Amino acid sequence: QVQLVESGGGLVQAGGSLRLSCAASGRASSMPARGWFRQAPGKEREFVGSISWSAGMSYADSVKGRFIISRDNAKNTVYLQMNSLKPEDTAVYYCAASWTAAVSSVAYAYWGQGTQVTVSS
Repeated sequence: QVQLVESGGGLVQAGGSLRLSCAASGRASSMPARGWFRQAPGKEREFVGSISWSAGMSYADSVKGRFIISRDNAKNTVYLQMNSLKPEDTAVYYCAASWTAAVSSVAYAYWGQGTQVTVSS
């Protein structure tokens, strides 16, 4: 059963914006922390940002000031607003859920299938 579903990816020109959504259900919806990761072709999966009830929000230096994480508790949905996009932001973006917010992907037990974000120059 899919418990995390990402949406909102697509093709955008450099400088543009996209908003990704991560809807949770089942066990994933009860996890207090939600993280965003991305993986570019031939690269390792990297931390983008996270949000949790206890730790608040955290961002990787590469996206700080450009990306914003928010949540709608009524919809059990977390968002990743991506502004001033750069070609190096091109990757598959994944949503994950965990008991505690962390920058390491191994800390997250639940993962979505990912959504492709492509930024052209």
